Amino acid sequence: MQAASMDPAEEPPSMLWGLDPVFSAFARLYIRDILEMTESTQVPGIYFYNLHPISKVDVLGTVVYKREREDFFCYGAGAQLSAAAQGGFEPVAELQKLRRAQRTRCHLEIGELLRVRGPVKTSRQQREIKASTYYKVSDPVMAVQISWMMEAPQLYRQCYDKAPQLEPDAAGDSAVSSLSRATKILKDFLKQKSVSRFRPYDVQDLLQPLISSQPQAASADQEPVAGPSACQQLRQLLKEALQILQDEGAVYRKVKSQDEVYLVTVQDKDLLVAVKDIIREDSRREKYVEKGCHVLHILSAVRQRYSLNVSRAALELVLKTLECNSDIISTSDSHYTAI
Repeated sequence: MQAASMDPAEEPPSMLWGLDPVFSAFARLYIRDILEMTESTQVPGIYFYNLHPISKVDVLGTVVYKREREDFFCYGAGAQLSAAAQGGFEPVAELQKLRRAQRTRCHLEIGELLRVRGPVKTSRQQREIKASTYYKVSDPVMAVQISWMMEAPQLYRQCYDKAPQLEPDAAGDSAVSSLSRATKILKDFLKQKSVSRFRPYDVQDLLQPLISSQPQAASADQEPVAGPSACQQLRQLLKEALQILQDEGAVYRKVKSQDEVYLVTVQDKDLLVAVKDIIREDSRREKYVEKGCHVLHILSAVRQRYSLNVSRAALELVLKTLECNSDIISTSDSHYTAI
């Protein structure tokens, strides 16, 4: 493919790139978007998606071709995106066993699932990922792929498809400040009162002090501009604050209906019992006895048996609470078993 370059007039100054959190993260972009990103004219190796500076990515795909040498592996996943990785083998006799073990674990066959993280580069007019980490993913029931397909659209909506705010104005700063304060007020209230469930109108008045009911004065040569009323501002602020709490997993809605009932995750005893029972029952099964149940398996089971609306963030808060209560233990990264 022919690498496209960003128009210098459109490209944001490099000194502002660090203000965009995407710049320092492994961006979970679709392979199509990685292939179509435009390269920076200021710094080679930096690419732009919707004006977000991208230096490294995190992708999941199926191996469709492979090319392996002693010191170099090249795999194509999904839409023919290459993943290049340096083997890093040392010509020392004592490391022969380690080399063989490493090659066995890194060896991939056509059709296997591959996860790759690393910086993007363009070599011989072909877009590649120079893998800093890559490994074969065991996903017999497609739990990893389903979770990935559910999370990616949310990342696009919440971050990648929104233009970066590298130079927020005073009004933007004020809005962010109000939202942060509103979120903190709700968190403090739920914690202090040990609330287990609530409706929006139960907590709406808590945010009233953050809304100015006085209209902005217009200058002598300007006509007053109609804007949202104080009531509309309050409802919008509450809606955004509740969305943040849901994204963080602090609250969730067991059933989505016109009656907006929010449950506080760590105060929902039924959810805690459901998760504990799932781990206790499933960790006895032969396939989970050694390592315990993976968090994605637990999440799938909770959604099937309790509520489809439990997010991974909410589940992780529940797991942390159960572990603090000594009801479960983590056997390894993202695996849990009952005590």
